[in-house]
Amino acid sequence: MTAPEGSSPFDEVTRQRTKEIIARYPQPRSALLPLLHLVQSVEGHVSQEGIRYCAEALDLTTAEVSAVATFYTMYKRTPCGEHLVSVCTNTLCAALGGDAIFERIAEKLGEDGKPLGHEETAGEPGTPGSITIERAECLAACDFAPVIQVNYEYFDNQTVESAEQLVDALRRGEKPAPTRGAPLTDFRTAELELAGFHPDLAASVEGPSAAPETLRGVELAAERGWAAPALPDEMPAFPALPEKS
Repeated sequence: MTAPEGSSPFDEVTRQRTKEIIARYPQPRSALLPLLHLVQSVEGHVSQEGIRYCAEALDLTTAEVSAVATFYTMYKRTPCGEHLVSVCTNTLCAALGGDAIFERIAEKLGEDGKPLGHEETAGEPGTPGSITIERAECLAACDFAPVIQVNYEYFDNQTVESAEQLVDALRRGEKPAPTRGAPLTDFRTAELELAGFHPDLAASVEGPSAAPETLRGVELAAERGWAAPALPDEMPAFPALPEKS
């Protein structure tokens, strides 16, 4: 959904939230990352207008804001679907099926025999059931490989079949429960939360945050009486660097 021509998508609520974000930091420019998330919660991506909005709010140049928005992959420069589906295709996930999962989802969401590409969207961006897919480098969950995230919530131990069922459910308007983390919402709500605003904080913290695989090492250590070596009373000094001649 876009604002009417000649009007700004950033309404008074967004401007008030912008002030709240900036007030969190001693230096206004430090607010840029959450402010870009706020822009995405409104637009579904970071447009050139969003770049200008951040620049004006933080007294930065558009070049400075663009440098940040194009450096981090979490800031999207084209409109996202209702859901962002991130498939980990880094080494371990890829070896265990991540590449096959991405290829199957891409085929399923494509049209006229052409698979969907990285950061491409099936359906009208922002509308119910629309999905943007991306290859993700590492989702920091190797003990659950292969892993998918939907709006940054985890769906662990995936197969081609389970990933296909997940995408089907999203397209039907359902919101399956993540393996770990908060109940599933949508991309724009997730972006609002990343900006620091939680429409339903109680629900966000209800979901499980750990799993047996993650805690197994701690359990083994407790069962077997293992402990990390104690630190010495005095740390050894590093040798001095040779002086330049």
